Order: sequence, then C-alpha cells, then structure tokens
Amino acid sequence: MQRILWVLTFVVIAMSSVAHADDSPTKQAGEHFDRGVGLYGEADYRAALVEFKRAYEIAPNAAVLYNLGQTYFQLQNYASALEAFQRYLAESGDSPSHKVEVEASIKTLKTRVGTLQITVSLPGSEVTVDDEVVGSTPITTAVAVSVGRRKITALHAGHSPEIRYVDVAAGEAGKLSIEFPALGGGRPNDQPAQPTNHADLARPLWIGTAVLGAGAITMGVLAYLESRSLSDARNSFPASQSELDSKASRVTLFSAIGDIAGAAALLTGGVALYFTVSKSKTHEVQARLLPTGLQLAGTF
Repeated sequence: MQRILWVLTFVVIAMSSVAHADDSPTKQAGEHFDRGVGLYGEADYRAALVEFKRAYEIAPNAAVLYNLGQTYFQLQNYASALEAFQRYLAESGDSPSHKVEVEASIKTLKTRVGTLQITVSLPGSEVTVDDEVVGSTPITTAVAVSVGRRKITALHAGHSPEIRYVDVAAGEAGKLSIEFPALGGGRPNDQPAQPTNHADLARPLWIGTAVLGAGAITMGVLAYLESRSLSDARNSFPASQSELDSKASRVTLFSAIGDIAGAAALLTGGVALYFTVSKSKTHEVQARLLPTGLQLAGTF
C-alpha cells in the first residue's frame, strides 16, 4: 500500500506540472488514477484495474504501469502482471524508481507463467484469455498465460464464440488449435434429423391388416362350420355329451380368435390409413376404434 501511494505522489506531481498548460487529458488521467488508488486501498482490485488502465490510455506514464502490475498481482493474473512490470522497466528510463523491487517480482512471476501457441481456423478472429483480449489471428508468437485452468475464447463475426479450457503449468509451452464450423454446416456430430417417411411405415401396417383380416375371416368360417356340426349333432340320436361339449368349445374358440383378429385388423388398418393420407400436409385424419367399428374423422 505504501508503495502504490508513493507512486501516486510521483504521478500527481508529474501531472500537476503540466496541468496549467493542459487541463484536459492529463487532468482526466489524474482523476482516474486517484480513483484507482482509492479502490486499491479498499481491496476492490478489479475496479482499481479499470481506473489505472483508463489513466494510462488517456496519458501514458510508466509509473502507472507499476500500479497495474501490482493490481494484476493481487488478482493473481500473473501473466499480465509480468507484462506490466516488464513494460515499466522498459519505459521508465535508465533509473526506474522501483527497479530492484520490480526485478524481484518479475523473477517470481516467471515461475507462475506458461506459454500457449494459439491458432484459429479463421484469420481476423479475436482471441481472449480469461475474457481479456490478447490479440487477433494470426497470432505469430506464443501468448504468456498464468498457471492453472485458463479459458480461451475465439470470436469471429457471424460465428458463435468457440470456448476452450486449457490447464497450464509453470514454464510449459502448450499449443491450442481452435476450429470454427463452416457456416450453415453444423458440427460433425450434429446431424439433422431425418424426416419420417410415412409411406415406409404404412406398407407393413397394410400387410399386417391383410393378414389379420384373412385370419379373422378364416376363424369366422371355421366357427360357422363348427356351429353347423354342433347343431347337426344335437339333432341326431343318440349324441354323447362329451362330443357336444367338444364341438361347443371349438365354436367358442374359433369365434374368439376371429373377433380378436378382426379387431386387430381394424386397428392396424386405421393406423395404416392415417400414415397413408398424412403424406400430404393438407390431409388431417383421426382414427378411433369404437365398439361399433372404426371411426375416421378429418379431411382427405
């Protein structure tokens, strides 16, 4: 805290020396810097970072880079802190005020940073690391990134953002390739659903209807013939009870099988009819199986 307040004094003095000559950008930068110092003292590091960056954008000053480096360090953004401190030494001239301290910080930060070579399929894509812009493709040099799990995002006009998560170890040189899907093509695993071919569904249903209908007719004929035989046996003399019971059982069985097959034929026939006529969007048919038979309603 004392170090950053010292820098505040340094920058305020430097800015005040030209404040009388220029009351616009330099004064604005000083105001942003003052707010940044106050927010840093309140441990609101993200807000302080915004103010320090704005101050540097308005009136670049090497001393502000020192404050940026300290703020990035507090936010554990080691890669950005390293860059800020290196720029501070480069822009501070021959005798930086915090040279020894900054060099020690740089030595520490180098043990908390790796690099990542990022390639993107589309040139002109904006690339961010943890939502901070690092450049636009093609990016020819490796990007310094903080250790840990990093969020890499590629943005290109007309495409949805492509997001990747990468684990970075200290001193590690990794590579990441991001591919944007072709416009209108969809992703390889996202195949469009195939429309249902109702004609393909109707064919086996019509076959089933025919088989069931034939079975129902056959059972009906057998039941009729067996009932005639039962009637003849009852009118003959003498007729054993066991023979009459056997014939009566067969009549009941054939009749039951015929009824079931007939009902199933009606049901499958109704469904087959629905799939047949529904091939046209102008057709709307509803089929219901009622005790009195099959009811169809709708437009054909």
